[in-house]
Amino acid sequence: DGALNLIAFEALVDENNNYLVERYQFRYLTSGRDLMRIANATASDNPVVLMGDPTFGRTAQNSVSQAKGSTRRAINLEENVFPPLAGTRLEVEGIAQKFPEAQVYLTTTATEAQLKTAEQPSILHLATHGFFRTTEETLNPLLQSGLVLAGVAERQSGPDENGVLTALEVTSLDLRGTQLVVLSACETGLGELSVSEGLYGLRRALVLAGSQSQVMSLWKVDDTATQELMLAYYKKLRAGASRDQALTETQREFLQDPEYNHPYYWAAFIGSGDWRP
Repeated sequence: DGALNLIAFEALVDENNNYLVERYQFRYLTSGRDLMRIANATASDNPVVLMGDPTFGRTAQNSVSQAKGSTRRAINLEENVFPPLAGTRLEVEGIAQKFPEAQVYLTTTATEAQLKTAEQPSILHLATHGFFRTTEETLNPLLQSGLVLAGVAERQSGPDENGVLTALEVTSLDLRGTQLVVLSACETGLGELSVSEGLYGLRRALVLAGSQSQVMSLWKVDDTATQELMLAYYKKLRAGASRDQALTETQREFLQDPEYNHPYYWAAFIGSGDWRP
């Protein structure tokens, strides 16, 4: 059953060669226990927290890549190269317009230390580089996936923080009652597969931290397309659409767009957990 966690069912096709997202709305669960959590959930009404466009910092080997920027929200952590992501700033600023009370952290303020001070935000949105690495030496699979934040190139992201936020560290965030966490980065839905135990990664970590629903990606995503997808998604949420309906309608719109109709652009992000408005 483990490999089923890596499939975007929306992008499968039926007997008429139509994508399943054209007929169905999908919602994913980490386990059957999610249904019990949803039934007993108490929603936080604290301010929205938005974080993006981190100033990763420069080192000798990555200064050229830094200047060029990146079209994908993925990095190789071992190479210590962290190109900036122009789309993440536009994305966060666009979402902030829909939530005037939001706490916004960009560039040098988008640090790991700052994120760890967040207490039960109603929504948490993180737009940055993500990573997933398979290493046999890792004792804890929750160390294999995560996000990078400001200062990561020098491993200085606030007091006692290195800018590498692993899934294991995510489990200690205070997300009790957080209605939605969006990880707008590459491969944030991946993790270590365990037979009969599902996936050990950011998705499970966010559930353990207390979040009620999550949106995350199954592969390396395009920076510009992701920015546009997220803005369309939040517009529908603010109009009252349910969490699964908002994502499904956004994917259907992309499917009709000649520039973004390939599943690579619209099927990477999946919604997990609570599906209600």
